[in-house]
Amino acid sequence: MDQLGVAAQTQKSPWGSVGPAAPACSLTEVMSEQLARQLDEENAFPALSDPAVDPLRSEEAPDTTSDLMLAQMLQMQFDREFDDQLRREEKKFNGDSKVSISFENYRMVHPYEDSNSSEDEVDWQDTRLDPYRADKPQTTPRRGFSGKGKNITTKHDEDTCGRKNTARMDNFAPEVHVGDGLGMDLKLSNQVFNSLKQHCYSEQRRSARLHEKKEHSTAEQAVDPRTRLLMYKMVNAGVLENINGCISTGKESVVFHADGGSLEEQPVPEEVVLKVFKTTLNEFKNRDRYIKDDYRFKDRFSKLNPRKVIRLWAEKEMHNLSRMKKAGIPCPDVVLLKKHILVMSFIGKEHVPAPKLKDVTLGSEEMKEAYQQVLQLMQQLYQDCSLVHADLSEYNMLWHQGKVWLIDVSQSVEPTHPHGLEFLFRDCRNVSTFFQKRGVSEAMSVYDLFNTVTGLNIPVGAEDEALFMAEIEALEKRNEDHIQKRGKKTFPMTSEDGGPPLEPDSDD
Repeated sequence: MDQLGVAAQTQKSPWGSVGPAAPACSLTEVMSEQLARQLDEENAFPALSDPAVDPLRSEEAPDTTSDLMLAQMLQMQFDREFDDQLRREEKKFNGDSKVSISFENYRMVHPYEDSNSSEDEVDWQDTRLDPYRADKPQTTPRRGFSGKGKNITTKHDEDTCGRKNTARMDNFAPEVHVGDGLGMDLKLSNQVFNSLKQHCYSEQRRSARLHEKKEHSTAEQAVDPRTRLLMYKMVNAGVLENINGCISTGKESVVFHADGGSLEEQPVPEEVVLKVFKTTLNEFKNRDRYIKDDYRFKDRFSKLNPRKVIRLWAEKEMHNLSRMKKAGIPCPDVVLLKKHILVMSFIGKEHVPAPKLKDVTLGSEEMKEAYQQVLQLMQQLYQDCSLVHADLSEYNMLWHQGKVWLIDVSQSVEPTHPHGLEFLFRDCRNVSTFFQKRGVSEAMSVYDLFNTVTGLNIPVGAEDEALFMAEIEALEKRNEDHIQKRGKKTFPMTSEDGGPPLEPDSDD
């Protein structure tokens, strides 16, 4: 044992001198408290509370004894990781697109605040050093050519012009997708480039016209900003409690349902409708003849101002409804007229409008009763109100509370209109055809119905429509000559028709 110990002590290690081996300890000695205290005294460490020797409390390391500091450090690390992820999503979303989308508003730490960001990281907006961006073609020198001798190239070179035209496509509008022509070395001839340029300008003008038309006209189930402002003013003034939504659309107007309020201390019906006349009648251009030949509005008609023509439409329906209401004809009550918005009473119950005559299902007796009511209404309208509906059909008649109600009288004219009898004959044809198809045996023919409503006695004969229309046109001609000789111009609206108050037009 002694020889082995001496040999072990004399053996040298290639890594240096080896310290003496620690004496072997038994388990009892390891568990001894006296041995533990002895080891603590031999291997004494400096106190951690001393900031001079604390490696964790150096100037480089932050103070981690506070829970608030730890929370802030964790939050900063989370924000950096979130920004990195957002930057990757932004780069993936934009790709190689010319128009890029920025997620800057969603970042937690802005680039100028993030001092620990990598310096070699390329900002997403910096495209000056984009290695994937195609080089633009070289510009021709001022002298107009480059090269010498046989290698001379002028500004009219086909390849050079083609590349320049491809580069000019970057100046097109953003909505025109030109693709990556430079990357694929595309060469456009002057003819093709000029055609594309002209098409781009034409599309821009067309898009601008459509946008302007949409902004300044009433669309199918929407209103333009000016009309929306008028509706808001009605709600703010207390005339309406709220506007619920669209219940009907047509070629010339949109109808909204609303809850009534009060008007100058006068109660408004609980349920009303807003008939908003469209500020463009491009789909129904022939409607001007209903106004320009009406002697009540002839002097006020101006074809050069379509917005004022639309207001005349609304005013005309208001006066026609007031005249019909005086005669006892079932029709909506007019509440208010404001420019091209007409507020009327609602025909229906609990937000459900009354069905049209074409949609309602009636028995044979009820259908006969409806026909008799329509016949009486047509006679009252012609004889008592001196009006012709001019668009009477099953689409403009409602069935409510066992009665037929007439609506949509904006195009109604007087019998003295140059085409008033023609309009009446067309109404008679629509009414007679509808009730004959519904199996009403008492339904008269169009000729008998016309004579019954007007009180005229135009001979029917062999029921030749051409001869009948010739008689009607002759009557209209004599009536027009008689009116012109009398010098009849405009009826006094206020005394004859009455009507609800008209809101003053403060602006056009």
